[in-house]
Amino acid sequence: MDTVAVTPKYNLNEEQEKKLILREYRALLRSLKPKLKPGDKELIRHAFEMAAEAHKTMRRKSGEPYILHPLAVAQICVEEIGLGVRSTICALLHDTVEDTDISLEDVQREFGLEIARIVDGLTKISNVIDVNASQQAENFKKILLTLTDDPRVILIKLADRLHNMRTLESMKREKQLKIASETVYVYAPLAHRMGLYNIKTELEDLAMKYLELDTYKEIARKLAETKRERTRYINEFIRPIKEKLEKGNYQFEIQGRPKSIHSIWNKMKKKGVTFEEVYDLFAIRIILDSPPEKEKQDCWSVYSMITDEYTPSPERLRDWLSNPKNNGYEALHTTVMGPQGKWVEVQIRTRRMNEIAEKGLAAHWKYKEDTSDESRFDKWFQQIREVLNTQDTDSIDFLQDFKTSFLAEDIYVYTPKGDVKMLPVGSTALDFAFSIHSAVGSQCIGAKVNHKLVPISHKLRSGDQVEIITSGKQKPSEDWLGFVVTAKAKAKIKDALKEVKRGIAEEGKYTLQRKLEGMGASFSQHNIDELTNFYKFNSSLDLFYAIAVKSIDLKELKEFQLLGDRLEMPKPVRVPVEPKTDSGLSTLAKKDTELIIFGESSDKIMYTLANCCKPIPGDDVFGFVTTGKGLTIHRTNCPNAAKLMANYGHRIVKTKWAKNKEISFLTGLKIVGIDDVGVIHKITNLISGEMKINISALTVEAIEGIFHGNIKVFVHDKEELDELVQKLLRLSGIQRVDRYDAEKE
Repeated sequence: MDTVAVTPKYNLNEEQEKKLILREYRALLRSLKPKLKPGDKELIRHAFEMAAEAHKTMRRKSGEPYILHPLAVAQICVEEIGLGVRSTICALLHDTVEDTDISLEDVQREFGLEIARIVDGLTKISNVIDVNASQQAENFKKILLTLTDDPRVILIKLADRLHNMRTLESMKREKQLKIASETVYVYAPLAHRMGLYNIKTELEDLAMKYLELDTYKEIARKLAETKRERTRYINEFIRPIKEKLEKGNYQFEIQGRPKSIHSIWNKMKKKGVTFEEVYDLFAIRIILDSPPEKEKQDCWSVYSMITDEYTPSPERLRDWLSNPKNNGYEALHTTVMGPQGKWVEVQIRTRRMNEIAEKGLAAHWKYKEDTSDESRFDKWFQQIREVLNTQDTDSIDFLQDFKTSFLAEDIYVYTPKGDVKMLPVGSTALDFAFSIHSAVGSQCIGAKVNHKLVPISHKLRSGDQVEIITSGKQKPSEDWLGFVVTAKAKAKIKDALKEVKRGIAEEGKYTLQRKLEGMGASFSQHNIDELTNFYKFNSSLDLFYAIAVKSIDLKELKEFQLLGDRLEMPKPVRVPVEPKTDSGLSTLAKKDTELIIFGESSDKIMYTLANCCKPIPGDDVFGFVTTGKGLTIHRTNCPNAAKLMANYGHRIVKTKWAKNKEISFLTGLKIVGIDDVGVIHKITNLISGEMKINISALTVEAIEGIFHGNIKVFVHDKEELDELVQKLLRLSGIQRVDRYDAEKE
C-alpha cells in the first residue's frame, strides 16, 4: 500500500480526529448490519482496535490518521463489492503486517488461519529490486498466486487500489504517474475480469485524470454541457418503451447510463472520431424483476418490444444470456436507431443479473446454487494456477502474458465432439491445440476449422468447431511465440525451446568458464550476473547461448576490473549526443529526485526524445532511465507509457520543460479534408507564409475526392502547435487535423 492522502488541507485536533475515526467505524458497522451473526461484532471491533493501535503513530501524506485508510477500504469491500465479515476483518488488517509490528502469527492467533492467509496475500513482497524484473510485477505475481487460493485477496486489493486512486492528489507527480499507469495496466482489467464494472470504470477515469488531464477535462466539460439535452432525449426515447412495459405488466426500472470519460476517449481514439461522433453516448439500462425460471424469456420479450419501436443495428446485438461472459456477466445489449437519427445502446437484464454486474464475483457466492457460473470462475482460476506453477520466466514477461491471456475478453470454441473451450480473443488454432494438451500443441501441424483446413496461425472466432492435426515429427519453433496469446501455450513453447537452447548453451558455458579462469576470475554466480547485465541479457542461459552461437564477442572482458576473483563492470563511456535541434538539460542537485528542466544551455544529462511519441515543449512528459542510453523523454499519453510506468516505476523521473523559443522540435500532423483545387497551396501558405513555421516533409494523397495529408513541421512548443491546428481547421474544406505519433504510423 502506498501511503497516499485524502486531502492536502488537513487540520483537525486530537478530539475531532477521534470523533471522525469513530464515525467511520460506526458507518462500517451499519453497512455490515444485515450480514452480522452472533459474535461477529466483537471480532470486527477486535480487528479495528488492533489496527488502530498498530497504526496509531502513522499519518498519511495529508497528515490524517492512517487508520482512516483501512476503514475506507473495508467500507468499499462491503458497500461496493458486497463482501462480508471475514473480508472486513482482512481489510482492516491489510497493512498491519507490512507496515507495523504485528506479525502474521499474531493475526493467525487472534483470527484463525483463513484470515491470516488472506492478510498474507495482501502483504507486499519484500522490497528486493531484481535487476531484470520489476518489483511491482513480482508483487502482482504474488497476489495472483494467493488469488487462486482465495479470490477475496484480489477483491480487497482492488478496494485498496480504488481508495488510493480516490486519494491520489497529494502524492508526488512521478508517484501519481506510476500508480495511475499501473492501475490502467493491470488493476482496471482485473476489476473488469472480476465483473466489477463500476470499479473498473472509476479506476480508469481516475487514472486518466492523472495521465491525461487536459483530455479528461475537455470530455468532462462537453458531457456537462450536453447533459440537459441528453436527459431530455433519453426521456423522449424511453416514453413509448415504458408504456409497452407497463401494458405487459412488467415490474421494471429504467436508468439512463452515462458513458465513462475513459470509454468515450477510447472510442474517439480507436475509431478516430470526435466527441460529437461517438454514437452511443446515449445508453439506457432496463432492469426487470423476473423469477429465475422466466429471466431469459422476459429479457427477449422486452428486446422484441424495443425493436418493434426502434430499428436495431444487426451487428450490435450482444447475447450474453445464452453464453454469459466467464466473469458471470449476463445481459442482452442492442444498439437501436432512436429519434433524430441518434444511436442508443440498450442493456436488458434482470435484478439478479444486475447485482452480479455491479458486485461481480462477490454476488456469485450469494447465488451459489447456480453451479454453471461458479465453474466458469473455477476454470479461470485453474488455468491461472497451471500457468503460475510452470512459470519460471521473468515477472515482466509473465505480467504481459497474464494480461493478454487472462484479462482479455473470451471466445467460445468447440471440440469435434461438441465440448466447449473458453479462450481469449485473438487465440489461434495453436492456442486451442495447447489448451487440449501440451503434447497435442507441440505436435500440431494444422487444424480443420468448421471442416476447412487452416494453418496453425489461423485466428479463431466464437462458435468455431476445431479439429487439430498432429505429426510425430513436428517440434515447436521460435516463430510459434508470435502465433499464440494464451499463457499456457507461451509457457510450453518457451519450455520446449529452452530445452534445445540448454543443450547449445552448455557449450557456451564451458567457453566462458575457460575465459574467466584464464583471466584469474572465478566462474561464480556474481561474475555470471555481472556479464549477463553487461551484455543486456535476461538470463545467464541467454548469455551462454549467445556465446555458443558466437553472436557476442568476449573481447570486452579485458575492460572489466578484477577485484580478487570478482569482476567489476567497466564504467559506461558517455555516448556523445548527436548534434540535433533538441535542447540541453540541466539538473538541480537534489538527492535522488532529479528535477530535469529542458531548454537551458547546460547539457549535464544525456537524454533523448522518445521516437514513439515525439514530445515537444508543453507536452506533459516524464523521464525514463534506460540502461546504457541515459534518459528517454516520453509523453505521459505515449502508447508505451502505461507499460513502462507500471512495470518499471522506480525508473521514472519527474521532468518538465523550461521556456526556450530558440529551439525547434519536429512533430507531425495528419490532415483530412475535401480534395479541392489549391488545398495544398492554402495549407503551405498558412504554415510557412503566415505562421513562419518550417516544413520538413509533406505527403499528400487524394482518394475519391477525399484529401489525406501528412505534414512534418518544426515547432517551438505545444502552444504553437495548438495554434497551428486551430488555424488549419478554420480553412474551408478541412475536416480533421490530428497530431500523430511517428512510430505508430
